Amino acid sequence: MIRKLTLLNFFLLTSFFVNAQHSIEGKVIGFENGTKVYVSQYIDDVLVKTDSTEIKNNTFKIESNATPEIDLYYIELGTTQEYFFPFILESGTIKFDFDIEDPSLANVSGTKNNDLMTSYNKEAFKIQDEIMDFQQQNQKKFMEAQQKGDQATMQSLMDQITKIQQKYVDQNKNFISSYKDSFVSLLLLEQLTKSDALTIDETKKYYNDLKPEVKETKKGKEFLESIKKLEIDQKEKDIKQQKIAVGQKAPDFTANTPDGKAESLHKNLGSKATIIDFWASWCGPCRQENPHFVALNKKYKNKGLRIIGVSLDKEKHVWTKAIKQDNLDWLQVSNLQFWEDPIAVEYMVEAIPATFILDAKGVIIAKDLRGEELAKKVDELLK
Repeated sequence: MIRKLTLLNFFLLTSFFVNAQHSIEGKVIGFENGTKVYVSQYIDDVLVKTDSTEIKNNTFKIESNATPEIDLYYIELGTTQEYFFPFILESGTIKFDFDIEDPSLANVSGTKNNDLMTSYNKEAFKIQDEIMDFQQQNQKKFMEAQQKGDQATMQSLMDQITKIQQKYVDQNKNFISSYKDSFVSLLLLEQLTKSDALTIDETKKYYNDLKPEVKETKKGKEFLESIKKLEIDQKEKDIKQQKIAVGQKAPDFTANTPDGKAESLHKNLGSKATIIDFWASWCGPCRQENPHFVALNKKYKNKGLRIIGVSLDKEKHVWTKAIKQDNLDWLQVSNLQFWEDPIAVEYMVEAIPATFILDAKGVIIAKDLRGEELAKKVDELLK
């Protein structure tokens, strides 16, 4: 199954307020005297240098008595961005250590949130290494299974890597629960929420459990507003979900065929059953599922079954080429708008292949059936 990508970046640390002097003291080995050191931050997605100094005798120091509104900042060593490190600017002395001979030992410490971020990242990198090791060890096996159409092996491997990835989510939940007075917890909670790893109720509970000093930061107040917006969005989503629930009449839609002819769902319902198949030429699992649809269509197209393919392709020529290659000789439509296809949006399709099975009246009676399960359901409907 191919899903719309949702980025989950547990190392993104953003805005905070400080009200005391702060300084950055660096010990960096392997750089010539005079090498530039920059403090930078992203402003409207543009990296802006906000301060600088030079390395002298393997050290540098930047300090300020100002009380700026601060964000996630970066230390840049030199001008190539080859050596580029995130840190949280807050009250106190932030210590930065780096040896060009062993970059893996780069360390930011000295203040509460930087110490916690460094500790957190050490554990997160272990999980990242575990994921990379698994991918390297099983890439060949997955590719062979994909070529053979071995869905069981592919699904088993995907389940295993999903289980490892779940460790990220668990790590963040444990961190947030353990450090309720840490600004890092708020940032991790934000990332979990953005990645849809939490329900709204879970997000609210974790947020409410944070200490007041964390919730009263600018980011804390902004996040509270985002929770309120999420609640509104969820209500709207629930309303949309009800319209495509089992037992509801499938919403009508109209889109063009490869020949440019507009065709609607309700004018093309099968006399006994209809399958709406969301797919795309670039979707491997969809293409592997297509032979099952070909067999179903051959067996039942004269017995009351209609299949309607809705493609999430962007380019007409690759769409039509896939139709021909896979022998999809049933109604095919597309708006050629990728995941933004209005039909996919209305049917809340966020992963493909996706199927909706309708009865003779166009009522949704099942969703996302494949292979044997789909064949059995069609058998039931056509008896």
